[in-house]
Amino acid sequence: MTEPSGETAPEAVEPAAEELREGAAGAPAPGPEAAEEPPTSEEPEAAEEPATTEEPGAGEVPGTAEEPTTSEEPGVGEESATGDEAGAAQEAGAGGQGGDAGASGGDTPELSDAQAELAAQRELRARIEARKAEKSGPLTSGAKLSGTAADLLAAVRAVEGGSASGSTLYEAPEPAPRRPAAETAPAMTVRPPAPERPAAPAPGTTAAVREVLAEGGAPEALAEQVAAALGEGAAAVLREDPWQLLAVAGVRPEQADGFARALLGPACGPGDPRRTVALTVWLLERAALQGHTALEIQAVRAGLAGHAVPDPEEAVETAVSEAAVLVFQEEETAEEPDGDEDAEEETSAPEQEPAAPVLLGLDRYALAEESLADGLARLVRTATADTWEGGELERAVGAHGLVLHTGGEASRAEPVALAAAARERGLRTLVAVHAGDGRRAAGLDAVTVADLLSGAAGPGRDEEGALALDLLVVLDAPQLDVEAGAMLVESLPDGCRLVLSGDPEVLGAPGAGRVFADVLAARVCPRIASRVPDPGPLGELVSGIGVGELNQVEAPGKEVVIVPVRDAGEAVHRTVQLVADSVPRAIGVPSEQTQVVTVGHGGSAGTRALNAALKQRLNPGPGRFGGYDIGDRVAYAPAPGHTVTGTVLSADTDGLRLRCGDDELLVPRERVDAALRHGWALTAHQAAGARWPAVVVVLPGDAAGGLSRPWVYTAFGRAERHLSVVHGVDQALARAVAEGVAPERTTRLRPLLEALLAVGGEE
Repeated sequence: MTEPSGETAPEAVEPAAEELREGAAGAPAPGPEAAEEPPTSEEPEAAEEPATTEEPGAGEVPGTAEEPTTSEEPGVGEESATGDEAGAAQEAGAGGQGGDAGASGGDTPELSDAQAELAAQRELRARIEARKAEKSGPLTSGAKLSGTAADLLAAVRAVEGGSASGSTLYEAPEPAPRRPAAETAPAMTVRPPAPERPAAPAPGTTAAVREVLAEGGAPEALAEQVAAALGEGAAAVLREDPWQLLAVAGVRPEQADGFARALLGPACGPGDPRRTVALTVWLLERAALQGHTALEIQAVRAGLAGHAVPDPEEAVETAVSEAAVLVFQEEETAEEPDGDEDAEEETSAPEQEPAAPVLLGLDRYALAEESLADGLARLVRTATADTWEGGELERAVGAHGLVLHTGGEASRAEPVALAAAARERGLRTLVAVHAGDGRRAAGLDAVTVADLLSGAAGPGRDEEGALALDLLVVLDAPQLDVEAGAMLVESLPDGCRLVLSGDPEVLGAPGAGRVFADVLAARVCPRIASRVPDPGPLGELVSGIGVGELNQVEAPGKEVVIVPVRDAGEAVHRTVQLVADSVPRAIGVPSEQTQVVTVGHGGSAGTRALNAALKQRLNPGPGRFGGYDIGDRVAYAPAPGHTVTGTVLSADTDGLRLRCGDDELLVPRERVDAALRHGWALTAHQAAGARWPAVVVVLPGDAAGGLSRPWVYTAFGRAERHLSVVHGVDQALARAVAEGVAPERTTRLRPLLEALLAVGGEE
């Protein structure tokens, strides 16, 4: 399985937590965000040029720190990673504007491109849910629990005790009605109308919430976010159940506890059912930020105990009985014996495999995983087998509706060539990538998955929302989270072929789920492994890291350079020298084509510190336009998990205008604070799916404790021609490459697919 998810916005933005830290009466002071150490004074010695620096071999190659000061992966520390990554992501995606919340007052903000994009995704998800609701049979285990509380609690206890299977709690769904395959599309397909502007909370609702917040000692600036999260009756809900404040991104349990004490008085205690239910949901939401779509019931109980819940078992049962969370226990697909006497003896043996663990999850992710599994099964079953001439990949795609393709960066040419050959056959074909920067290698007609789902690019849809496609090729498939995957698959018509292509060794999706890894593990479709190696010293180095070996490579053209440093201050100093002087002079790659990748946003050598130093050297200025100047390099997060890099072109009353590759886009002024950051330095998650001619990977000493093989593999793999490693982690790098397997994600997609499709369908 893969590692926890990484950041989904350019940098940490946690206005809710910061404001509560200052204003919540009676609330304990929250844990600090990723602390930024003051920069260490730079060493006066001369810059080391790539030509004179040490080449990798015995030296290590860095990874990621998951310490609170530098971690880019949410949930590693108790709170700091949430503020750095997840808080910013949720604000970027849900429209929370952080510092703009108070300034905006009661004015209805204009609909931004990102909000329109998210509204389109919500509209599509609503169609998916409506289609599910139209089935005569109820949903399987993902449906909300019904019946009396006693029945539900008894069912949970029966599942845990082994006297009943979790699947008996739910009726099997009827197969989804097949959508007819789209007929030959006309030259121009009409797109659906633009989504309606999302309704802002009514002024009266916001005012009422503001009064409740003030009464409880919470900052009134949170009123709009609370109203948006809880709906029209938000004030009454919040007064009745103050712990619903946890629905706002960045609010932590100790802050909600202080708010509840101010409203309810000493009568409320740690075992209050309202508190335990809200904490159970909060724990599962936190787990989703780390990539989990569900958690084992014991892990949830342990998390509740860590927040002083006196009876965690009863708390879980209460949350299940109120349908706040769902309970699952997937049935293992047992392999049938051969039927001989020996097999019968083995079958009758007392040894039994341990039962699948009982899982708890939120209906949001349960619906997405079940919808995705159903959709993939539909594509497998409705594709018409055909004989295609060509290589192994082409033959597999001709005969199957779902095909997986794995390989390194060089292997991306294979699915791109497949798409070109399919077009020659007259098929309506599209290539989708994760990042806009990845379109360069995939062809000018490639689109990003985010643009395809929002309708900003790609073919139009029919009246049922199906894309006019016969073949969809998705590159960077490991970056596909379960919700985006569900919407994408549900958008494909019956008979459409789907190719998921990617490198299984890279960092996983920034959102919940591990779609590519789960489909690979389920073994329900052909899996084609590319035999095309990544070329040159860089390819040799990265390929070795993928199998746990930090090899010494010959780099006669200075393709790989190691720059040892003693501390974070020197790391920043050397990074600026490399980007501004050494790499352009010795390697011939200009500064604007060199990307810095580091372990996290905070810390004395994180993206904030590095971007400040690089701006001072490369484009000094006062930050006239919301902290930015014309010519600044920036990273923009129009939606969670989607980072676009570019350069500031101009600024006006509407916002900042960016040049991103060949495109220009506008960042609305109300989105600047929440979704835009300087982009000379990125984290590895932000850089995933893109490559640059030269990359400088910065590994300060405090990164050693959190290094992982996928992080190192991803960061080093972003370089096309040259890689400089600013190295201060000593032997921790070699240990991370050899032993640093990323934490697993708990998901349900694999058993769902195995239950729907026969095992052994792969080639």
